[in-house]
Amino acid sequence: MAYRLERAESVIQSLKRIVRREMEAAAAPLLNRENRTGKKKPERDEAIHEARKSVKKTRAVLRLVRAELGDIQAQEDARLQDVSHRLSTFRDALVTVETFDDLKDKYKSETRQKLRSVRVGLMKRRHETAQKEDAAVILQGAGVALRNTAKRVDGWPLKTDGYAAIGPGFEETFRAGRKALARVRKDPRAENFHELRKKIKDHWYHVRLLEGPLASMSAYEKKLKDLEDWLGDDHNLVVLRETIMSDPEAYGKPKDIDLVLQLIEKRQKKLRKRSLSLARRVYDRKPRAFNRRVERLWDVWRERKFVPVSSTAA
Repeated sequence: MAYRLERAESVIQSLKRIVRREMEAAAAPLLNRENRTGKKKPERDEAIHEARKSVKKTRAVLRLVRAELGDIQAQEDARLQDVSHRLSTFRDALVTVETFDDLKDKYKSETRQKLRSVRVGLMKRRHETAQKEDAAVILQGAGVALRNTAKRVDGWPLKTDGYAAIGPGFEETFRAGRKALARVRKDPRAENFHELRKKIKDHWYHVRLLEGPLASMSAYEKKLKDLEDWLGDDHNLVVLRETIMSDPEAYGKPKDIDLVLQLIEKRQKKLRKRSLSLARRVYDRKPRAFNRRVERLWDVWRERKFVPVSSTAA
């Protein structure tokens, strides 16, 4: 079943089912022997990517029920953050190359027959990272940790059901996003843009969980996805710049370095302008009023009678 609450289940059943599914689906490829030994690198890279996505989706669920889980939420979140950090070494080296390729493709006319030295440097770093880290050990440990999380889910002391179980977390996350946007507008540093992205991602995941009652808000969900993508691209460019500037001589010729830094800045200006414009529209409502609206949609959705597919096909 998908990453969403189902009307046929209680909220508690849905949340536990979602977390178990995400954790088990993420753990299996990491524990696969061929992936761990690197015999199939594309599959290993994809397994790491999907595992990190599942971790983020699960952490979003935990934030939705933070008030009720208390210390357990903090402990589980810390464990998942640790797993994400373990896997990030491999993922970041790959994403940096992909970000560079995307940037070059965006500005084809300005980079034709140029920047080859930068890509050579980035590929060398990726290879050295893979050689330095023991992928088999890290992936094994991450897979075991995620599988253990799945096993603990049934023991989570969730008692509250219905919208009361998730409403406070939904409102809190939305309010946190408004605060993050205010910080960015006051101080547009890279760190603040990254924090805004994390808050947007949590809110997007929460809206996805409520896909049933929020079916009429599909356009709103698309806005959140676009915003998360743009802010994600911006963050990847920050990482690319920091990587190159950490040792410019290792990443290419001076004229190539200068050009790629100029293009990073040019692209970021466009992404940030677009992101701030959309973020202002996303957060133009009051958290409490928005939460009440979502609760009303939830009540309508829960009260709607279930009609079997066979009955509607007649």
